[in-house]
Amino acid sequence: MHEMECRVLSIQSHVVRGYVGNKSASFPLQVLGFEVDSINSVQFSNHTGYSHWKGQVLTADELHVLYEGIKLNNVHHYDYVLTGYTRDTSFLEMVVDIVQELKRANPNLVYGVYPSLCQPYYVPENLHPVYKNKVVPVADIITPNQFEAELLTGKNISTEKDAVEVMDLLHKMGPDTVVITSSDLPSRLGDRFLVSLGSQRTLMPDGTKSTQRVRMEIPKVDAVFVGTGDLFAAMLLAWTHHYPNDLKTACEKTFSVMHHVIKRTISYAHDLAGPGRKPSPPQLELRMVQSKADIEDPAIVMEATVLNL
Repeated sequence: MHEMECRVLSIQSHVVRGYVGNKSASFPLQVLGFEVDSINSVQFSNHTGYSHWKGQVLTADELHVLYEGIKLNNVHHYDYVLTGYTRDTSFLEMVVDIVQELKRANPNLVYGVYPSLCQPYYVPENLHPVYKNKVVPVADIITPNQFEAELLTGKNISTEKDAVEVMDLLHKMGPDTVVITSSDLPSRLGDRFLVSLGSQRTLMPDGTKSTQRVRMEIPKVDAVFVGTGDLFAAMLLAWTHHYPNDLKTACEKTFSVMHHVIKRTISYAHDLAGPGRKPSPPQLELRMVQSKADIEDPAIVMEATVLNL
């Protein structure tokens, strides 16, 4: 009996050069054995952190046309859907319609959301209620940063207890797996680290729900990367698939991959820029292909602490 292959529908941006959106998510998922079907929500020459960018944006109608084609051929069975940055409410609403339809076809489908609401570039205010009222309720995995988690729940985080309450609120809204990728909480390892927190609700055989919560101390990096959020969401999806109900291991794998990719990227960028010079956006593109071995089997360099509350 062959193992059923896992198929992901990834609706994200595409860039000709560099790594963001689908370019950040597809290769790592493929390396980890997933079939990835990509719909490119935009096609740009490069990410918008460069001095110039050109390209096209997919409309909600065009998204629907592509989905119709998949459906007419009756190949619309997905195990996962993954979405990232969107700046158009009608597009986002179309994504939600598609996810709901795919979930009717496969009730076990898992929807992973990277709710990029506070980007270096502009996110319209009117997207917030769509995320809150439509996207999060159908999501199964969500990877907000502190600001996004606060925005979605309307609650501020100033202590670990607050963060746990915010994650519990997010669980109540829909997703069973929540990871706050970065926060301003003080790290036990000092100010060169930042704190990430995760929470996973599991349905027990007796019908009750149990929650595992973890905390991680992540070394701060003095550079601005693009595409890391997309890579993180893809890796969390992959590692929670490989380690269901073991958020600790899934987070350790995910954060370790991030660490290796970022470390390789930084040292390469500094080599290119030369001593004492700040690397440019093209020099800071993620070293994705070069990190293939780390993505497949990351040396674990981050340990998650299980919170016993």
